Amino acid sequence: MPELRVDGKRIADDTAAYVIAEVGHNHQGDIEKAKALVHAAKECGADAVKLQKRDNRRLYTRALHDSPYDNEHSFGATYGEHREALELSAAEWLELREFSREEGITLFGTAFDEESADFLAELEMPAFKIASADLVNTPLLRHVAALGKPIFLSTGGGTLEDVERAVETITGVNSQLCLMQCTASYPCEVEELNLQVIETYRERFPELLIGLSDHQSGIAMALIGYMLGARVLEKHFTLNHAWKGSDHAFSLMPEGMRRLVRDLRRVPEALGDGVKRPLPSERRPLEKMGKKLVAARDLPAGHVLGRGDIVAKSPADGGLPPYELDDLLGRRLGHALVSDQDITFEDVEPAEELAARGAEQA
Repeated sequence: MPELRVDGKRIADDTAAYVIAEVGHNHQGDIEKAKALVHAAKECGADAVKLQKRDNRRLYTRALHDSPYDNEHSFGATYGEHREALELSAAEWLELREFSREEGITLFGTAFDEESADFLAELEMPAFKIASADLVNTPLLRHVAALGKPIFLSTGGGTLEDVERAVETITGVNSQLCLMQCTASYPCEVEELNLQVIETYRERFPELLIGLSDHQSGIAMALIGYMLGARVLEKHFTLNHAWKGSDHAFSLMPEGMRRLVRDLRRVPEALGDGVKRPLPSERRPLEKMGKKLVAARDLPAGHVLGRGDIVAKSPADGGLPPYELDDLLGRRLGHALVSDQDITFEDVEPAEELAARGAEQA
């Protein structure tokens, strides 16, 4: 059975879902907002909070870095200024790491470049995320794999060939990999989720843990993802849908995250063990609503029972269940019964006598 251990927590097919609250840059570059998001994620029951880390000067071409960026979500006059405004400083990352440890929730990040991966490694992050856009970035995959920590790899926009190449690149160095089905649109429409890829991954990569990075705004599809075999569920997380930034609108608010975690935690128990049996909690309702066989009217001793003599009525607090009706028909009563009185096999002649009487008549 494939499994990962992240920050001491085991994730496998026989465990509840591992829930990642994807904060990304929803903290808006504000350490206090970042702390509030970490605290809220912990209160909601999430297992981990994930941020993003970029070395913007290295990551973007000069043309893109210096290009004007004038829109409702912008935090700077140029795209580079916008991205820099959303980054936490090294000191703030360290502060947030210590805060997360105090809160008792795992913190890690998506590394968008080698320098950012090294930065996160120096902070002793317990895992790494690789974004869908870097599925084909084998140099980065190889670099992060060599850091020796568990990796969550999103696969949005890729072909199976791209996924196979990425898996081979990472597992050639580091076997600690969770493969995440993902659609790289923000938000993702339901008809584009393609959740059956989870089953495709489980069949093609039986040695790997499979997960779902879900950019859809609701919570129901994540539950289906778990049922299909995803054991890691990642959802974007915010404290306010109205905050500036493109991710907030489709991110879960605390109430949504709380409900998602609650429902995911219930799934293993709800699945049960597959053995069909009556449960103690069912006894009283079924006694009240169930039926037993009773006399349809007053019946004298010696009467041979016919269909009109027996009726099924509630409650099922004694007597015989209705499926025994055919075994009572044709038998002679040993004593009189009053209307609605329970009928049992003790009230009628034994089956052997019925058979002997039938043979005599023949």
